[in-house]
Amino acid sequence: MDIDSGLLAPVWAGTGLADLVSDEAWLRAMLDVEVALARAQAELGVIPADAAERIADGVRKGQFDLAALAEQARGAANPVVALVKQLTEAAGPEAAEYVHRGGTSQDIFDSASMLVAKRALEAIETDLRRTAASLAGLAAAHRETPMAGRTLTQHAVPISFGLKAATWLQLALDAIERIGAVVLPAQLGGAAGTLASYEEYAGRSNGPELMAVFARQLGLAVPVMPWHTARTPIADLGAALSFTTGALGKLAVDVQTLSRTEIGEVTEPAAEGRGVSSAMPQKRNPVLATLLLSAAKQVPANALVLAQSLIAEDERAGGGWHAEWQPLRECLRLTAGAARTAAELTGGLEVHPARMRENLELTGRGIVSERLNIALASTLGKAAAKELLARLNREGSLDDAEELRDLPDLSAPEEYLGASAALVGRVLARAEEVLHTKGE
Repeated sequence: MDIDSGLLAPVWAGTGLADLVSDEAWLRAMLDVEVALARAQAELGVIPADAAERIADGVRKGQFDLAALAEQARGAANPVVALVKQLTEAAGPEAAEYVHRGGTSQDIFDSASMLVAKRALEAIETDLRRTAASLAGLAAAHRETPMAGRTLTQHAVPISFGLKAATWLQLALDAIERIGAVVLPAQLGGAAGTLASYEEYAGRSNGPELMAVFARQLGLAVPVMPWHTARTPIADLGAALSFTTGALGKLAVDVQTLSRTEIGEVTEPAAEGRGVSSAMPQKRNPVLATLLLSAAKQVPANALVLAQSLIAEDERAGGGWHAEWQPLRECLRLTAGAARTAAELTGGLEVHPARMRENLELTGRGIVSERLNIALASTLGKAAAKELLARLNREGSLDDAEELRDLPDLSAPEEYLGASAALVGRVLARAEEVLHTKGE
């Protein structure tokens, strides 16, 4: 059995998303990189074309021993050296001398990491778009559904549930744009970022040209220069993943709060066995929000390691580069699991307008005391109006206060939603633009 089956990570367990960043996925990506390097060199006439295809054939037909690679990685502090040995054998004697020609371990591993990230980000963005579409539906359907706005945990003024959903939507759209803006460049620099080995084999100055052809073969961005110790791609990737889980974490904490027994304004989508307690049969726990929140708390901690990769000594770093690998995998699979969970949560979130109305009535006229204060200030003055309303609130007599009888009826929460509907409309317009724009 896989030693990391997801027992301790239910946010991604059972989704299949972990396969995108598994050891097998990294192995396949490293092999893809070796093939791309050979084909790029063949395209530029550096190695024979049939040698490149023999290498590709060796990748297709070869049996690569992951366990052996992992064990042998201890000898070089990375798995590439052992992989090149296995690939050389798989490619056969005619192509053996052309395998990994001019390459260095970091070129292969960094490029493979970018490939793995690209494949994972595609899944993440797909689920974020599903989430955003569901949130847009909620915002549109409830743009005028009144509920209590809460500040510092207390009833404040009325808002619409549509406005709350629009807030979640705005964050989801921000995440989509950040994920889409991540630049994933190929890595090619040789031993110390000069491309000297590649040019020496080529017999001419073609390093930048090789970088471009190599990147095109992989479907990655063309780097301006090698980035062995200029770790912007890694730091940016970590930041985007951290933001994404944080954005979904906002959704999670709100759903947890609104689904409390004493609030009951939303309920997570029902499914057989979901939300059950081992001891308390009456409970329906908000487990999807809980899973989201668990990812939102873990990814920033892992992304911190990725940010620290910027502090890289010399032309190749010892230890700092190696420290990136596991945190990058964690960030990718936790974010992928969170995005999938968010799509499930928002796709079936149950909204309870009647309960929202009941909760509004808990504060009576107090929920519109801001509006009353503005109305009274025109006759009593700002300070006196505020003092009067504070006293009436303390005495619990706000609903039938003599001092307020001459005012028009200003107590309907649905009539004090401000620009909620207009703000929802603005976010929906942005959603229309973002969700219908991809890769442009």
